[in-house]
Amino acid sequence: MELNNDQNNLSPSSSTTSTPSAFRPIATVAAATTTTTTTTDPMQSWWESVSKARARILSLSSLLPSDPSSSFSLSSLADSDRPALSFLSSFEAYTLFSSALSSPSSGSGSDPLCQWLYETYLSSDPHLRLIVLAFLPLLLGLYLSRIHSSETTSTPSLAGFEAVLLAIYSSEAKSRAGKPVLVQVPDLSQPSLYHSPRNKQNSHGLNSSKQSVGVLSPPLEPQIAVKSTKRPVIVGVTLDCYFKQISQMPSWSKVELCKYASDWAGQDCACKDKFDVDKEIAIENGNGRSGGYFLEDRNLSNGYGNNGHEIDDVVEEMEKLGIERDVTVDSESRGVRIPLPWEILQPLLRILGHCLLGPMNPEDVKDASSVAVRRLYARGSHDLAPQVLLATRSLIQLDKRSREAAKAAAAAANANTPSKAKKPEVLLVSK
Repeated sequence: MELNNDQNNLSPSSSTTSTPSAFRPIATVAAATTTTTTTTDPMQSWWESVSKARARILSLSSLLPSDPSSSFSLSSLADSDRPALSFLSSFEAYTLFSSALSSPSSGSGSDPLCQWLYETYLSSDPHLRLIVLAFLPLLLGLYLSRIHSSETTSTPSLAGFEAVLLAIYSSEAKSRAGKPVLVQVPDLSQPSLYHSPRNKQNSHGLNSSKQSVGVLSPPLEPQIAVKSTKRPVIVGVTLDCYFKQISQMPSWSKVELCKYASDWAGQDCACKDKFDVDKEIAIENGNGRSGGYFLEDRNLSNGYGNNGHEIDDVVEEMEKLGIERDVTVDSESRGVRIPLPWEILQPLLRILGHCLLGPMNPEDVKDASSVAVRRLYARGSHDLAPQVLLATRSLIQLDKRSREAAKAAAAAANANTPSKAKKPEVLLVSK
């Protein structure tokens, strides 16, 4: 498939109804993703899946630059028993792919890496699809940052990025079959959730009497191009697809998304440290540097010092004015501040909630999500978005409680650890 649409001369933010050549095969995504191999031999089906994954990984080796000083090679991943999962868990493969995808000339309609991601997602192998979803944070970060960057004089051609996003969106639209995603809202007139009467269920599987239904996502319309008015919906659906498979995503992919979410929220300001001024919890931003200022003197922070009330007044006035300060300077920051409508924020907050509270997540994922949630809270404070404030404040409180509980458990474990018995002193006495 050729993803070149330079002849159409269309920018990604164009709202025209013409169809670039890069998106004409998108209409066949649903049919391509539903085809499965019908075989009665499980061994043959497994071997076909392994062969397909090996072919895809080996085809990628010709697109990525090779490092003569490194012993790593994609062929070693292709020769494993599970090539796709081996590629997914390899940090070296991620570094090699991300450096190539982050080049200034990437994302165009003729980008071979975008074409590889597009064709890989069209395969029926679920493990190969996981590879594409794992690189979705990087792809979205580059795509949204370049579109909303104020430094670029003209919007570059990002048809390759958009083709991958439309492939994921079209597949999800086909699986939903034109139905919205609903959620059952509890009846607040009852004393508790367990006092609700058991009544017959309607066609949606919900109780018919006093039933309140919330719409998480409306029915998805078919899209053949990423128009500026439809971009938030398409990006939000791709993030929702990422959230559905987040338990299988590697830690580097989650950290990538948390870092871009922090950059999308905007520059640091005093609002993000509002809930941490009286605690001694240091939250790292994933690079070994503190993500904010935390007062260690509780007497000053609580107003018990000689000038405690004056300090509290100054802090309160600073928060009201929203004075921005550059707390940390992340040299690896590649994202920019972008518009964050609810279509993007809703799945993004669900992802950050998993990264923040997932018991199996490593500390770097939890730390990066802590910084992202606090910056989104600060963004919601400036934008006066009540939905964002409620969601981010709840996540911050849960994060603080989990960290305090972990700190208390560690202190109790150290207190219960028996100290090593000292050897008795032997005194030499001369006769």
